[in-house]
Amino acid sequence: MKHLRAYATPLTIGTFLIMGATGILMFFHTNTTLNKVVHEYVGLVMVAAVILHVVLNWRAFQTYFKRPVARTLMTASAVMLAASFVSLGDDAGDARPDIIALQMVSSASLTDLAPLMGTDAESLISKLAEQGVTATADQTLIDLSDGDMRGAITLLSAVKG
Repeated sequence: MKHLRAYATPLTIGTFLIMGATGILMFFHTNTTLNKVVHEYVGLVMVAAVILHVVLNWRAFQTYFKRPVARTLMTASAVMLAASFVSLGDDAGDARPDIIALQMVSSASLTDLAPLMGTDAESLISKLAEQGVTATADQTLIDLSDGDMRGAITLLSAVKG
């Protein structure tokens, strides 16, 4: 166990730095896909590092339970964690606005979609026909792609002009 002590604190510090930096990027929506993946996987490593750090320093850790300020902070953290599992209703607010917009556009009839595209329904139907898709003015891109959102986005790209 003694040789693990050389790894526990540096690993905890290193994973904290990565988690902090990627967490801040995610908070301000400036992260890349790789930042999110690194944040998720390094988070698991951080949990292991913290557990190792606590186990190796258990005697010192126990003294924190005797300090009122430390107990208050740890209790507040536990309460916040428990509260984070409470649903505040529909979690639809977590959806990305760009995805919501694509879902709305893909669910609009070709008649309703045409003005957004700066054209008329007949032109959209013609462009879809060029792609081998038979459509009517009352159909949606989702209908035409058999409910497949990726297919609806492909059709949207095909008719955009």
